[in-house]
Amino acid sequence: MKLYEFAPTRSIRARWALQELEVPFESVSIRLMEGAGQTPEYLALNPAGKVPTLVDGDFVLTESVAIVLYLAEKYSHKGLLPTDLKQRAQLNRWMLFAVTELEQPLWRIARHLFLYPEHQRLPADIELAKDEFRSMAAVLEQHMQGREFLIGDRVSVGDFVTAYTLDWGNEVELLDACPTLLAYMQRMYARPKAALRIKDAFASVAAA
Repeated sequence: MKLYEFAPTRSIRARWALQELEVPFESVSIRLMEGAGQTPEYLALNPAGKVPTLVDGDFVLTESVAIVLYLAEKYSHKGLLPTDLKQRAQLNRWMLFAVTELEQPLWRIARHLFLYPEHQRLPADIELAKDEFRSMAAVLEQHMQGREFLIGDRVSVGDFVTAYTLDWGNEVELLDACPTLLAYMQRMYARPKAALRIKDAFASVAAA
């Protein structure tokens, strides 16, 4: 199994699932800032030119949430997915919440801070996106009251997806009003097989 990744990105979700499942894999670093995602060879695997991409034999899968769900289902005996139908539906609900309601405003912030050419950046949109993130983080903050995990009484791949997204929000200082989410995120990253935090992943790239 191969994981094409760039350390500080949503690759963290896929790597985290692989590590928790104790699945041997080969890491292939795709240094996006140097154009590695746009080579013909990589675009043949992932036409979007993004990471992560998982290659399992002759099966190729992109999109971090799809990858973690595939891995959890392939290694279902490890228990990273609920078997109860309603709990599984709730897991899907909150993972979709993370990647739509939380992740999308974070992307807007990143685009207008440094991804777009300077003449296309809209500072006002950054403030709107920050407000949107805080509003939706408050919803998750309420959900996590009295909970150790996102769903049920044991860890799932949804926790890895959500903890990464919260770490991203924390990097732009948007979790100050959410002590429950901060504690939850820190608890997830304290797991022995957790992936690197975003800031540490950036440091590992700079040191390479």
